[in-house]
Amino acid sequence: MTDSKGSARARVAGAKRQRLMEAAADVVHRQGAERTTIADIARAAEVPVGNVYYYFKTKDELVAAALSEHERHLNLLLGRLNRLPGPRERLQGLIEGWVGQRELAVRYGCPTGTLAAELGKRDQGGLDVEAGRVVRLLLAWVEGQFRELGQPDPEGLALALVGAYQGMSLLANALRDPGVMDREGARLIAWIDSLEAA
Repeated sequence: MTDSKGSARARVAGAKRQRLMEAAADVVHRQGAERTTIADIARAAEVPVGNVYYYFKTKDELVAAALSEHERHLNLLLGRLNRLPGPRERLQGLIEGWVGQRELAVRYGCPTGTLAAELGKRDQGGLDVEAGRVVRLLLAWVEGQFRELGQPDPEGLALALVGAYQGMSLLANALRDPGVMDREGARLIAWIDSLEAA
């Protein structure tokens, strides 16, 4: 009987921690890391503020949890894209996913990119490194797709594609215009279509 009670408590604790991580990712994206308080995250997760400290001792631990949540979402997305038949379809699926998030980009920018830019203003060697690691995961995956397509300089092409996304996300946010994402997304899809397979 004790084991089942302990197991139930562990499940509840795990679910609460996950809610806090999801809330951290959402609130930090919407408000920025510096403006977000532990109370904001607790409120969004519907967890008493005092309970947050059981899972995360500092706000920076919650920001790190937000980055982990961004990584989890990225891995889920890449897992879905990896089921597509080929690298061209995968890259185009990635672009379509970006465009599908245009309303969020218009309001708050790219979740990982805006957070990486904000954390990059802090002293080096902390959360800025962690944010860069999440971006590198995306770059490595995109580079692999270009390599599979047999493209010369797959690393440079990956930088160009991810950079184009960051640019269109930033411009859509600055101009408050979702059409930027639509137009640039269509241009990127046409570019991927035009690449010769090796």
